[in-house]
Amino acid sequence: MVTGELRSKVDRVWDAFWSGGIANPVEVIEQITYLLFIRRLDELHTREERRANRTGEPMQRRIFPEGLDETGRVARPFDDLRWSVFTNRSPQEMFEIVDEHVFPFLRRLGGDGSSYARNMKDARFTIPTPALLAKVVDLLRDIPMDDRDTKGDIYEYMLAKLSQSGQNGQFRTSRHIIKLMVDMAAPTPEDRIIDPAVGTAGFLISAVEYLREHHPEVETDASVRAFFNTKAFTGFDSDASMARIASMNMLLHGVEEPVIERGDSLAEGHPASADYSLVLANPPFAGSLDSETVAKDLLQVVKTKKTELLFLALMIKLLKNGGRAAVIVPDGVLFGSSNAHKSLRKMLVEDHKLDAVVKLPSGTFKPYTGVSTAILFFTKTSSGGTDEVWFYDVRADGFTLDDKRTPIEANDLPDVLNRWLSLSKPGNDEHARPRTAQSFLVPKDEIVANGYDLSINRYKEVEHEEVEHRSPEEILDELDALEVEIADGLRNLRTMLADPVEAEGVA
Repeated sequence: MVTGELRSKVDRVWDAFWSGGIANPVEVIEQITYLLFIRRLDELHTREERRANRTGEPMQRRIFPEGLDETGRVARPFDDLRWSVFTNRSPQEMFEIVDEHVFPFLRRLGGDGSSYARNMKDARFTIPTPALLAKVVDLLRDIPMDDRDTKGDIYEYMLAKLSQSGQNGQFRTSRHIIKLMVDMAAPTPEDRIIDPAVGTAGFLISAVEYLREHHPEVETDASVRAFFNTKAFTGFDSDASMARIASMNMLLHGVEEPVIERGDSLAEGHPASADYSLVLANPPFAGSLDSETVAKDLLQVVKTKKTELLFLALMIKLLKNGGRAAVIVPDGVLFGSSNAHKSLRKMLVEDHKLDAVVKLPSGTFKPYTGVSTAILFFTKTSSGGTDEVWFYDVRADGFTLDDKRTPIEANDLPDVLNRWLSLSKPGNDEHARPRTAQSFLVPKDEIVANGYDLSINRYKEVEHEEVEHRSPEEILDELDALEVEIADGLRNLRTMLADPVEAEGVA
């Protein structure tokens, strides 16, 4: 979480944009991201220079072309494109360098034909004056960006300022929820991972970090590394700004050529190939769409205008058989009574393998939205396979459930992961856990008998604690004694009022 001094620093940058005449919060975020991206590129280049100087070997990844400008001409020293150089120039010269040279360089950075190049072709430098640029640069110098968690928190805090947050889904899923989903999904180096509502690429970044931690071959094996850098990660977002931010974020995290495309995943021409083995997503819950804008093949899966149901249908289509999905859905998906709700739940249970339903606390996504949510885990089989479904009722996620979301000690998420991992181990105790526990297994037959209702309260048993009450006679005796005490007090008070001197003597 962004708190204290760091929060104040980000606020000062934000306020500088607003006072400088940029009032659109998405534009503010995008311009800040560009500048932080430029700064991070310089840091990565510097780190590689130091490694080369230390080892005596050539630079493996040269970000800035030596001795060339952004067009490949020996006209301007490449150092001028670097944050550490142009930020030390006068405001006017710095403004000209960023506008005329740095941004054209950024637009070409991903290479011809790459999704990065397609996203960045519309990238524009919109800071209006040299004075505002100089002020923002000075403020950004003090914001730490080396730590990946801090960088993610900064994005989250900035996105919280979007006035439309919670209406069109443009908010960042909290990192600890993303990490839980990725840890439970356990990506492998062979996985092709897609997020059809990629936003700032939080899920993909977490998958990148998981793979580097658990599968070091993604860095050391040439063929595995090539797949990791080009085919392992795909994201779609209908918002051009989010697609650009996601592209920069992935590049900053060392994934050289991810596929990040701008596009409406639910519209005609959506990503339809069933080549993916893992879906990680928190799609927007924007209510109903115009059916004329929805891809016809999705409507054949589930006839509805509800975006949350259409995204689930899309995920089923995107996955190849054996592929897994971890997706956040609003509670209504679990128990909605419409034909579309019921048919989709039946499809997950009967036609594929529904693995788990993890109920999240109702305040998990505050302050963006108060919608109650759950995480669905399922495997596409096209031939059934659901024998039982694992349910977990998360009551605490390590933060208060109000708008402030302050860190606290209570946190069920480590237990969620441990119990999930234990399901695949012999001798696990999940089958023996009662329905009064936070986690338990429910057989498929019971789910079918309940109309494919997936709400945890349908199956959870509430344990009532027996309370021993006092007998009525004992309570009446106590009231009698209390009345006597009150009567004595009133008599003494009357005596005091009638004869204060006598009462004083009595006292």
